[in-house]
Amino acid sequence: MPPLLAENLDSLKGFVGREIATTDWFTITQDRIQQFAEATEDRQWIHLDQARARRESPYGATVAHGFLTLSLLSHLSKQALQIRTGVRMTVNYGLNRVRFPAAVRADSKIRARFTLQSLKEVSDALEAVFSVVVEDESASKPCCVAEWVVRYYP
Repeated sequence: MPPLLAENLDSLKGFVGREIATTDWFTITQDRIQQFAEATEDRQWIHLDQARARRESPYGATVAHGFLTLSLLSHLSKQALQIRTGVRMTVNYGLNRVRFPAAVRADSKIRARFTLQSLKEVSDALEAVFSVVVEDESASKPCCVAEWVVRYYP
């Protein structure tokens, strides 16, 4: 599904309650997992030790950090929504709920489905809440389900 191309913030109102986009597939490489481990100081063996993960992990391979998957929402959202005019700044305001129902094995492909749950005006911004479901190409259930709050400043 191509990204939603909204003319401005007001035009988003007609999309509340609707799925707005599904992104392209994105590969989570072992190298990316390694870089994330270094950046976050989270070097647990299930992420980095491929031989041990094959032997001892219930996943049979190394897996991405849940927070790595979650951190990719900003990147994936650029494929979901583009607002042509009237936005000076976009801010990740936070998350209301996050779950990681399935692991993402190294070298898997993920994509995200974005649904615009709600919009409301707050002080000097428009606050959007997105329901995001991140799917793994090789898994039967989602690898991340999140309610993400984004503020758009005109």
